[in-house]
Amino acid sequence: MANTPQSKKRARQLERQTAVNKARRSRIRTFLRKVEEAIASGNADAAREALQSAQPELMRGVTKGVVHKNTAARKISRLSARVKALATA
Repeated sequence: MANTPQSKKRARQLERQTAVNKARRSRIRTFLRKVEEAIASGNADAAREALQSAQPELMRGVTKGVVHKNTAARKISRLSARVKALATA
């Protein structure tokens, strides 16, 4: 348990920041899920639009420190490859 005033303040700050990061992560996952659902439905146009809206959200997560840069790049790369394959199929 936090004892000093500084550690108590840091605990409060951490609590607030955890809530913010949790909301950001949830928002990113929602955007990714929409892409996955569009791919599963087989609708290439909807999948492309969902991916285009998910990309900036993922990269915003990178700048905010919620997601690692390479993780975001990997997710975008894999999703875009699947969307591209869906469009050609």
